[in-house]
Amino acid sequence: MKYTKYLLLLLLLASCATKRTIRHHTYQADVRPAVPAVVQAPVAVAEEEEPEAEEPVVSARPLVSQVRRAAEGTWQYEKQQALDLLCQAPLFETTQLGLYVYDLTDSEPLYAVNAAHRMRPASCQKLVTAITALHYLKSDFRLHTDFRIKGKVVNGVLQGDLIVVGGMDPMVTADELFQAAATIKQQQGIGSIAGNIIYDRSMREDAPYGWGWCWDDDYGPLSALLVDGKDQFEQKWTEALEKVGIKAPNLNPSPKEEGRNGRKGSNSLSPRGEAGGALVYSIRHDLDLLLEKMMKESNNIYAECLFYQTAATTGKKGGGHKEVAARTEELLQRIGLQPDRYKIADGSGLSLYNYASAEMLVALLGYAWRTERIREHLLPSLPIAGYDGTLKNRMIGTTAEGNVKAKTGTVTGISSLAGYLTAANGHILAFAIINQGVSSMALGRAFQDKICQELCR
Repeated sequence: MKYTKYLLLLLLLASCATKRTIRHHTYQADVRPAVPAVVQAPVAVAEEEEPEAEEPVVSARPLVSQVRRAAEGTWQYEKQQALDLLCQAPLFETTQLGLYVYDLTDSEPLYAVNAAHRMRPASCQKLVTAITALHYLKSDFRLHTDFRIKGKVVNGVLQGDLIVVGGMDPMVTADELFQAAATIKQQQGIGSIAGNIIYDRSMREDAPYGWGWCWDDDYGPLSALLVDGKDQFEQKWTEALEKVGIKAPNLNPSPKEEGRNGRKGSNSLSPRGEAGGALVYSIRHDLDLLLEKMMKESNNIYAECLFYQTAATTGKKGGGHKEVAARTEELLQRIGLQPDRYKIADGSGLSLYNYASAEMLVALLGYAWRTERIREHLLPSLPIAGYDGTLKNRMIGTTAEGNVKAKTGTVTGISSLAGYLTAANGHILAFAIINQGVSSMALGRAFQDKICQELCR
């Protein structure tokens, strides 16, 4: 009898375990990958004008709200229903989506899917770079490459050094260097240089590539002194001096000596950047020229150059991604976001270490839209659907053509789009779409185009 009781107890326990296993198995089998129709996601968009950069950054009034189902029969309800259907596509059984649409006219979020999820933004990182730079740079900012002389000119001989101070301007051309050399010779009466030609590259960190760039990224090396966006300044400046007839002892530097960034020659400045000297010539370019090529053509080198302009606003020589990250975090906190949710690694979006979210991009777009001095520079630089830039061949023949103004993003496995559009009801919308894990860029672009077309229709 005693053994019979133990036997019955063992059979009962085995039966319960079997039932638990069966229930667990059945539950798992019923789960299918799906994108939630509309999820709640916070948003913050600053409404007031930004003060001058010299003023301390303070926390703006946070506008945190939730995506709510609109009342039936309204335009908002119709759009939410339509976006629900688009977001249930088979594409999202194997890929990730970050989507956020914010009505700037009503100051109300319209739609969101995984809006707060951290994802790689690809070249939509250029929006972060541009808006952060425009936030900190003065309205009259211009990129510049300066030429200075230290010493006196005696009988056509500069008894001292010719110093070139790099401002990380990718728009400098060989023709502009020739003009600089010719002007310096004519106005200063310099026919030869007794001292050295010194190249001051101390504006940026001593690293040839961006933090987190892949070994096969065909960009760079980066430098504070560029010609046509390439690291060939010394060669082109030497050619310019020789062409105008200015002689210098170190036009052909010794290969035995190392300069900054691994360059050969004794003509490079120390990392402290203490060149001094009198300014005799400067090559300058408007910021809007850089923004146009950076955004419409998605030029990565131009984006990195603007990235380092932000680093330079800290006043620190040799600034890099850490300085820009700190500046960006200040701005994100100002508009009501939590900076520790994101990662700022470079200015172009090439880095594997960048992490943003659809919510973050839209919050920055909202801040830029409501800050006139930022909007007036940013908006003209964005590609226009069906017209120019990286959107020239997209959304043609639809209601989105000529309407959507947005930045595209493409790296392996990532396709993104973020910007502005005017909806059919006349409201201005800011949106961000990140397709992550896509096997084909065409899949992500097709989905993004459908979202934009639906919002414009």
